[in-house]
Amino acid sequence: MTNILITGTNRGIGLEMAKQALAKGWTVYGSAREEATGPDAHICEHPRFHDLRFDVTGHAALRQAAAGIDAPIDVLINNAGIIGPDRQSVLEMDFDGFAKTLGVNTLAPLAVSQAFLPHLRRSANPRILTVSSWMGSLSHAKSDRIAYRASKAAVNKVMQGLATDLAPMGIAVASLHPGWVRTDMGGAGADIAPVESAAGILKLAENLTLEGTGQFYNWDGSLLAW
Repeated sequence: MTNILITGTNRGIGLEMAKQALAKGWTVYGSAREEATGPDAHICEHPRFHDLRFDVTGHAALRQAAAGIDAPIDVLINNAGIIGPDRQSVLEMDFDGFAKTLGVNTLAPLAVSQAFLPHLRRSANPRILTVSSWMGSLSHAKSDRIAYRASKAAVNKVMQGLATDLAPMGIAVASLHPGWVRTDMGGAGADIAPVESAAGILKLAENLTLEGTGQFYNWDGSLLAW
């Protein structure tokens, strides 16, 4: 049986990944700052769903949550993220908002990975996947939402470095673009539904090996340029 930890499971792609993982028979450790509401609130009552309540930027809470789990983690998906402040152009920047965006989108995935590393090392097939964005790719010079773009470019580099250092431990690491998804962040006019993105991400998680570590993937499994 696969044990998966997903951050940000109270809505959007994270919630959909949790639902699909449970349908596969996996055990899900789902974290969020607040519980799921609406028609999906019952997920917290599922016998194989473990509700972890912490903010990914609270490093003490992360360590406490990790200490409360006595099981290997086979797959860790860093999904929690924010779009950043309203003012985030290079000519008019909300610097406090920029710092918060980096804290959630760049620093937190590394902190979560470190906190749960002992659990990953107990797995026979450990993998870490971090939800990044094509908006962070350096291969095109877009400037809108620059705090968000910079945070995703930075987390890609962090995960590339993590892949290098964890390869000798047998832990595969990858960044991924979830697609333009119809969520609160992506908006109603986005290309794909959360169910499609989540299915693609979980397939990536199932198939990721050390041969593919340190790469940047699209949700459909194709490689993307850094």
